[in-house]
Amino acid sequence: MKAISILSIGALAAIIASCLNTEHSASVTGERYPWKKNIVTTVFWIGEKPSGNNPVPNRRSSWDKDWSRSYGGFDDPNPAHRSNYIPVKFTPRQNPFYCALPYNDKTSTGHRPEAPRVVPWFKEAYQGAGVSTCKDRWVAIRKGNRTGYAQWEDAGPFRTDYWQYVFGNERPKPNLNKGAGLDVSPAVRDYLGLNETDVTDWRFVDFSEVPRGPWSTLGENNTFVISDRKTSRELAQASKPAEDRRIAR
Repeated sequence: MKAISILSIGALAAIIASCLNTEHSASVTGERYPWKKNIVTTVFWIGEKPSGNNPVPNRRSSWDKDWSRSYGGFDDPNPAHRSNYIPVKFTPRQNPFYCALPYNDKTSTGHRPEAPRVVPWFKEAYQGAGVSTCKDRWVAIRKGNRTGYAQWEDAGPFRTDYWQYVFGNERPKPNLNKGAGLDVSPAVRDYLGLNETDVTDWRFVDFSEVPRGPWSTLGENNTFVISDRKTSRELAQASKPAEDRRIAR
């Protein structure tokens, strides 16, 4: 009986370890968030004026009333006015690699009632009723054999309530932009070589899955920038006692 019990405990431990490893592997490989393929993709930009196919001005976003000011200016989409994925007139204060998806988890008083149920990371990202759990989330966007990364900064195109597509298995509904289900910034357009209306694949990614690239260098909202600054502060604090000890001697 003892041998059987020991064997059972060992087998149970192996099963638990296997489950944990499987969960970790799924996160690392991105299986947690499957690709949404062949999605009509359009280009939008901070400071864009309303037009026939874009009835809402982009001076503000669903999560930032002063989006243009926060960004630092007009994200001019004209390739002749851009260099190294940013406008030539100023250095953006937020990540120039941004995108929009047709869901907003926020309301004026809190979060949409379905948000805790449909947003996969809601519990881990929750910071109170006034903070979106979707803003700044990383998204991988693929065209052919090239993949870029962007942060989710606005809700659209056209809809802000379509969780069945954003987090579920439904396809984008018809709209004025040929059924577009993803908006991307000029920086994403330029990196992937997209037309103004194109077709891409996209999926959510955890920050640990995002490699360094042109999307990792700029922006007060950029997780890379925030992480690098934190590391620099910690290194500075760690080196300070050693300096103090040398001075004391």
